[in-house]
Parts: sequence; C-alpha cells; structure tokens
Amino acid sequence: MEEFDSLFSQCGGAFKQPRTSARAHKLAYGLLNCSGRHTLSGMISSAGEQFIDWSNTYRLFQGERINTDSLFSTVIKSLLEKEKYEDRNIYVHMDDTLLYKTGKKIIGTAWRRDPLGPPFHTNFIWGQRFIQLSVALPEKSGASRSRAIPVDFCHCPSVKKPRKTDSQERWNDFKEKKKKMNLSMQGVERIKQLRNKIDSLGAEELQIVLGVDGSYTNENVLKNRPPKVTLIGRIRKDTALNKIPGEGGDKAGRKRIYGEALPKPEEIRTSDKYPWQEVKAWAAGKTHNFNLKIINNVRWRKAGKENLKLIIIRPLGYRLTKKSRLLYRQPAYIICTDPNLEIEKALQAYLWRWEIEVNFREEKTLLGCGQAQVRTKDPVEKVPAFTVAIYSLLQLAAHRVRQTGGINHLPSAKWYPRKNNERETTGDLLNAIKAQMLTKSMDINFYDFVNLQNSLRTRKNYVDPTFSAHFYHRN
Repeated sequence: MEEFDSLFSQCGGAFKQPRTSARAHKLAYGLLNCSGRHTLSGMISSAGEQFIDWSNTYRLFQGERINTDSLFSTVIKSLLEKEKYEDRNIYVHMDDTLLYKTGKKIIGTAWRRDPLGPPFHTNFIWGQRFIQLSVALPEKSGASRSRAIPVDFCHCPSVKKPRKTDSQERWNDFKEKKKKMNLSMQGVERIKQLRNKIDSLGAEELQIVLGVDGSYTNENVLKNRPPKVTLIGRIRKDTALNKIPGEGGDKAGRKRIYGEALPKPEEIRTSDKYPWQEVKAWAAGKTHNFNLKIINNVRWRKAGKENLKLIIIRPLGYRLTKKSRLLYRQPAYIICTDPNLEIEKALQAYLWRWEIEVNFREEKTLLGCGQAQVRTKDPVEKVPAFTVAIYSLLQLAAHRVRQTGGINHLPSAKWYPRKNNERETTGDLLNAIKAQMLTKSMDINFYDFVNLQNSLRTRKNYVDPTFSAHFYHRN
C-alpha cells in the first residue's frame, strides 16, 4: 500500500484541485477492494461511503476535474526515472480491445466483430472500442519474462454513418472523417503522443520498439509512424515482398524502388535454400530454442522505400500430457523496420507482446473495466481509462516492491504448488491489498497476520471462513 500511495501522490497534476485528488484516491481503493460488479456504486460502497452523498463521485468524471492522460504521463515518468534501459530501447505493445455493452444509447457504442467468436462463423457484439499501449518491464536483460504496464487507454469510436436521406455534403464529410479516424490512423496518433511524452521527459535518445499484430501492420501505420519508432508486426504468409533493386541498370527513367520479387514467406519457410538459425527467447513460461529464417533488406509496397527484415518462426512442438503425441503451433511471419536490430531482441520483443492480452483479461475480469454504467461522453471515456490507470499503478508498485525484496503476501491455498521463482499474479496482489486494508482497519500488523496464516497452513488447521471468503475468492 505504501508504494501505491507514493505513486498516486505523484499524480496530483491530473486533478483540478487537491480535494478531487483525495476523492479519486478513495475511489481507487474502492476499485481495488471491490468484490462484486465494478460499477461506480460498487466502488463507492467498497470505499465505505455508501451513506455519504454520492453525486461528487459521479461528477468526478465530468468536465475537467480529472485528466486521465496526465495519470498515464505520471506512469511513464516513473518508468523513465526508475528503470534502466541499457540497450537504449523501450519496448511497447499496442492493440485494441472491446468493452461489452447493452445500452443502445451509450456514446461510442456500435456493432463490432467478436474476436472470441469461432473461426468458421463471424459473430457481432455491441460494445465500445479502445486502443491500449503498454510498456514491457522485463525482469532482466536478454531472454526473460516480462510484465506489461499500460501507459495509454484511449476511446476510439467509429464515425457515425449518416442516413440515406441526408445531403451529399454530409456524406462527403463522413467519407473524409472515415479515412482519418479509422483504427490504424488513430493508432498512429497514439504512437505519436507517446513519442512526444517520452521526448518531453528528456528521453529523446530512447528508441521505441513497437510490437503489434497483423491489423496494425499496414500502410497507414508503416508510412505515418513518427521517427525513432521501430515496428515489429505480423504479416500474411502470402505477402508479396521484393528485394532491394541492384546497382546499375538502365540510366533512363526514374530510379527503381523495388527489385525482383522474393518467394512468398510460406515458400521461404518450406524451402531448403534458406537455412534455419537457432535463437533463444522466453515464451510460455520458460526459455525456448526457436528456429528462424531471416531475410535482410526486404522491401514491401505497403512500407514504400523502407528496408525491412523478414523473420520466419518455425512452430514450436508441445505435448498436452507427458505421454501424448507431439503437436505443433502455427508458424509466424513477422517484419521489423530496423534491419540492424539484433535478432534476439526483435524476437523477444514480438513474444513479449502477448502480455498486453494478459492486461486486457485482468483489466476486465479482475478490475471490471467496462462494467461502470455510464452513458455520456466524458464518463464513457474516463471511467475505463481511470480503471486501467489504477491497474498500471498497482502493477508498477508491485514491480518496485519485488525489486526491493519481494511481496509479503498471504499463503496460497493447499492445492497450489510452492514455486520459489513463480511471480505473483494480479489476483494475489489484489488479495494482498485487501488484507492490508482489513488489518489496518482492525489495527493489526499485516506481517503478523501473514505469519499467523502461514502457521495455520503448516498445522493444517481450519481458518476463519470470513477471511477465506474475502481473500481467496477469484472474480
């Protein structure tokens, strides 16, 4: 709690006045302590203010009382001050997510394709769309696991389509806005904003290594991204690539940009002409030896004159049980806009991108991002962003405590194996926060309380069911 309070105290510039900051601080603990649905009323009740006028809390997200961008700026500033980026690269992940809604009059909602639907049928859900950027915090340099810290969470609605009976001028305006506000271009704007924030904090020398999926590996992002941003993204297996044009040739006519065509990435993977290389990287809980094929100095018409590096990853084998047959994952085809970036760093940066998917799951299931029942423009944008910002502060505080000696958390249930090198889950962090809040309200030393629970576990005794229900449940 002390480290979380210290980080939150640095966010004073995000609030209009000190009493607004104090109210947001109470609401943040209500969010972390909430056991039911994470609506605003649920947060108020978990903060112990259910018998106090609630209108001030609802007005917190109206107007300019809170600036969520400034909250994330504090997170970025803390990262740059305390973390050491020895290779002068800061690894960032970007992706979009949907928050499910039911109200048809909520600002920014629309029918979206369900990413969790089956591959043989396209499902649609009613919801809001947000773009998130997260910074990777690896445990050590090289092949190691990483924790993603969100540094941006922006509402990205689609342009509302006019009616058939509307004027041609309105239709033309809709077509122009649709080009400028598509998901890729909004993603580019978020990248530019992050780049400007890092530069304004005095870290102009840091190179952003941005990991994205296939939906952002396109012409809009590749050609419009700001300087000092290296993009690593996935491409299709039948992408048309070219070599760099050779020297000489006919002097008449304009200079060629693309050389002769390369085989398709899938053809390169199955060909014996290109050798495999072995590279170590962390993925799926341990270090693996990946087999790669690397083609340097490649050009793609979506990227224009830029030289790229093509990386083909052979699928890893795995077994569902120790005695089951060997199964294989799908191969991956990725490009890197910096041909000089070390292959170990490029591969690990791409594999770390999975942590943003972990962020999405924990923000929605553990902190209830999107469950608040708000409809107007400001709360619709700010309440989910506030939830994600508190999640960032929690993860960053846990990372700091872990570096200075580890988290003194409650013992796990008996059926969980004891692993010394296992990192704490977000559920463990929330349980530790709840236990500290309870022991503080009861005027009990938290460390003594943890030692008591450890002794009860050793003796295999029954414990108070109230504590068990409060600390050992999972949302």
